[in-house]
Order: sequence, then structure tokens, then C-alpha cells
Amino acid sequence: MSFSPVRLNHAVLFVADLERAERFYTGVFGMEVAAREPRAGATFLRLPRSGNHHDLGLFGVGSSAPPKARGGIGLYHLAWQLDTVEELAEARQALLAAGAHTGESDHGATKSVYGADPDGNEFEVMWMLPREAWGADADAASVQRLDLDAELARWSGVGTAGRIVTSPAEEARA
Repeated sequence: MSFSPVRLNHAVLFVADLERAERFYTGVFGMEVAAREPRAGATFLRLPRSGNHHDLGLFGVGSSAPPKARGGIGLYHLAWQLDTVEELAEARQALLAAGAHTGESDHGATKSVYGADPDGNEFEVMWMLPREAWGADADAASVQRLDLDAELARWSGVGTAGRIVTSPAEEARA
């Protein structure tokens, strides 16, 4: 017997310094604080275009907690989807400016830049090609060098993330 979720609703990270992590995700990702729970040492963040209650939870555990070893058992990275390839270029610039950029890849059906937060939690920021353009990449897991300029020239203005919620007021009108 199995079940079939629709999508991942949110992720939760343990962080050494809650305020530092909150500053990173609000400053670099533009997330908004949805709620704080001081008794649990937690902050819950929402992406500005999300219709979700929260997309990321942060629980402060203090700097004495052991860091996760790269390649150890556990979460490798989170992947955040963008609507357009232009947004991917903006994300790359924001990560570079924050000193958080760790790499980039062309995965065929998706184009990705990678980064890490101040605690070393890795993440991917990605843009997905329109489904009809996946071709052979529909059943492949390729890793190639990303040529972001070429992708911008080819896919400029193409949104693929589906319906984006821009504000509660706009959501109510929809």
C-alpha cells in the first residue's frame, strides 16, 4: 500500500544562530516572517509569492550543535523553483552578492544554481523548462555546464512554475 502526496509543503532546518539564519533567508530569498515561536526557538518563513502558511521553518539549536558532515546521512539540499529563467539569473546574482553561491548546472529539463546558508545548509534554486521541451531529458538525469546567457536568450519571458500567488488580495480576487 502507498500514498501519493501532491508536493513538498515545507522544509524545516536546524540552525546554529536563528537570527542570522532569518536574516539570510529574508535578505537573500526575500522571504517574509509568517510566525515566530520563541518558546521553541523557531521562526517560520513564507516566500512572497507563496499561498502556503510557511515554506521554511528554522529552529535555533545553538552554536554548540555538531555540524552535519558533507556526504553524511541526512538531507543533501532543498530545491526552490522559480517561474522564469530571468529569475534564475537574478538568484545567481543575489547568491554571488551574499557570498553564498556554490555552483551551477544544466540538468537538461532544469537549470540550476546552488548555494549554502550561513550554517552550510545547501540549496538549489532552479528553473524548469516547459514540459513539452524536455525531450530526451524527460527520462535522464544529466549534469552539464550551465550557459545561463544562452538559456536567457532562448527562454526569456517563459514562465513555468504555474499559478503564482502575488498577494492575499490578488488571491481573493482569483
